[in-house]
Amino acid sequence: MSETREIVVTCMENLFVHKDIDAAKAVLHPGFVTHSPGLPSGRDAFAEAVANSPLMGGTTTIEHVVAEHDLVAVHLRVRLPGSTYAVVDILRVEDGLLVEHWDVKEAR
Repeated sequence: MSETREIVVTCMENLFVHKDIDAAKAVLHPGFVTHSPGLPSGRDAFAEAVANSPLMGGTTTIEHVVAEHDLVAVHLRVRLPGSTYAVVDILRVEDGLLVEHWDVKEAR
């Protein structure tokens, strides 16, 4: 597994599988930028928003991971009572830290 892929997968597992926000924050750049509507940029603000997201109440599995150069795409399946979400997060890594984020969510 490439180092970039490993950094992203570990962060996503810490955030959504283990619900360990502090461990996930360790690999977020202080100036972390998200392009996801409704989520704030900045390491602390982003981590707090994710911690308070309704998706955190679900069970998450990582379905697929695609990595190329400094970008990693992660396909997540989030199961909540009465609904399931498919989420694709795209993250950019620079100097061992996550610096940029995009995502797409689909409710089923």
